[in-house]
Amino acid sequence: MKESELVRQIRLEGGRIAVVGGWVRDSLRGVTPKDKDYVISGVKEEKFLSLFPETQKVGRSFPVFLLHVDGVASEIAFARTEQKTGKGYRGFCVRFNPKVTLEDDLSRRDTTINSMALELFADGTPPKLIDLFGGKKDVECGIIRAVSNCFTEDPVRALRAARQAAEFGYDIAPCTIQYMRLCREELEGEPQERIFAELSRALAASIPSAFFRSLLSADLLDLIFPEIFALIGKTQPKEFHPEGDAFEHTMATVDAVACRTENLVVRFAALVHDIGKGVTPEALLPHHYGHEVKGLAVLEKWDCRMGFPKPWRRVADFVIAEHMRAPRLKKSGKIVDFLIRLSRLPVPAKDVLQVFLVDHGDLPPYLKQYEHLIGKLLSVSGKSAPANLHNKEIGAWIRAQRIRCLKEEKMNWND
Repeated sequence: MKESELVRQIRLEGGRIAVVGGWVRDSLRGVTPKDKDYVISGVKEEKFLSLFPETQKVGRSFPVFLLHVDGVASEIAFARTEQKTGKGYRGFCVRFNPKVTLEDDLSRRDTTINSMALELFADGTPPKLIDLFGGKKDVECGIIRAVSNCFTEDPVRALRAARQAAEFGYDIAPCTIQYMRLCREELEGEPQERIFAELSRALAASIPSAFFRSLLSADLLDLIFPEIFALIGKTQPKEFHPEGDAFEHTMATVDAVACRTENLVVRFAALVHDIGKGVTPEALLPHHYGHEVKGLAVLEKWDCRMGFPKPWRRVADFVIAEHMRAPRLKKSGKIVDFLIRLSRLPVPAKDVLQVFLVDHGDLPPYLKQYEHLIGKLLSVSGKSAPANLHNKEIGAWIRAQRIRCLKEEKMNWND
């Protein structure tokens, strides 16, 4: 169905229809909008279903429908208002009926930049921007500002504001930082999957560190990500990490890796590569002996709470365990074993190596030549093993041949 036909049908019934939220915001930001969502008002649900029988209802507590508009599956929601009745994001009583207006719906939203709508008309009238709270100006000024104190009613809005600061490079208004602080108590009971969803989107941002810094400003970082908060104040030898403590080094690392790869799994590995430093006793600072082993235990505890996807955990474990060891490897057998393990990770090795490069400022010769070397090593297989070898003997032969191959390559290196 074409958008023009959708608008015509709604208008004929005396209703109103508007494009809302992110599509309007991103259009004003000058970036290509993604999902195009609509809100309608002044029409009963039964009438809507009779007009568009092909639609699919996906909302449970309030009407949200999926309808193909201009060839794209789009969400169409009925204008609604909400009243806080309990804790968390489920603690709402939702009201929707033909008397609820577009303006009512926009008033319940979180921030000004998300509370704009573009009302559509069927008579040739140009679309009209509905901007009740100054969202257009806040887009122009790069500010994330709460619509009202109702911001605190859904505590995850605090994470969303921090995440959008990272996505857009915006500042969060001081009054909104205060509202974020007020979300602390309810955030303790929020499902970890909602927190993980915001973490994932924050890591996808161009400046992931802004997410964590915003949460720190709102006194929420220690509650939501205590493993990251624990890095604050953990000093490091300045000759290796002149940027400051382990937290500052981690923030700089994740931002630098984000500039080099879009892979979220690798960005997460960059975030946690030094996570073991958060449990270093004060008496040992600025040294962090064994922080690789400690880091694996810290991540294990975090994983038990949040439940990371298996690829995230696998790559993060590898980076934590190996980021200090990898540049120091000299023995051919250990280098071969490391390269084979690296090649078996569920993400491209070239992306993982960005964490090592950013952390140390350089790569050892065997990692600079990874693509060439791994091709040589993997070309050695059991198919060429002597016929008299069996089972474990074949594996030992393969490893010995790979070590021999690496030693030959080493002669061409310039350390």
